[in-house]
Amino acid sequence: MSSTIRLENEHDLEGVLRTFGDTAHYDDEPWSEHYAGRDGVRSFYRQLMNALPDLEIEVLRQHIAEQAILVEVMIRGTHLGAWRGLPATGRQIEFPLCGVYTFDGDDRLAGEKIYYDRGTVLRQLGVFHEPQSVLGQMTILATHPLTIARAFARRTPAQVNTY
Repeated sequence: MSSTIRLENEHDLEGVLRTFGDTAHYDDEPWSEHYAGRDGVRSFYRQLMNALPDLEIEVLRQHIAEQAILVEVMIRGTHLGAWRGLPATGRQIEFPLCGVYTFDGDDRLAGEKIYYDRGTVLRQLGVFHEPQSVLGQMTILATHPLTIARAFARRTPAQVNTY
């Protein structure tokens, strides 16, 4: 597992793939995306390494359990390539991530499942704004006018005086 992270930091795609066994899979839970087989795992990493060519993963903590290893890391990089339909923004990102590594009978990676706050990443890339901010309010009004109209229509008399 530590060799996988080292290879990720070295941007060695083929090296990363060699750490996976025959049952390779990668689960990016915040996006509900699941990549099966080595080709699927390759697709995930290729997209990530193209989007963040200076990807850096700092291991913060490791937790060893009977069935898996859990790793808490800090992800850093500069968004210099397309990612999930978003063209490169040139923005820096930094966010915590938790990875769950499972292994096959040959002690090779069977799979990795990652969890992180997708909103934090999108905010840092400049495509998500907190609803309380002025820009967030403008975005909500522009992209969800029917939702906002329904919310105003549902207000109770006590709520009307609070706006």
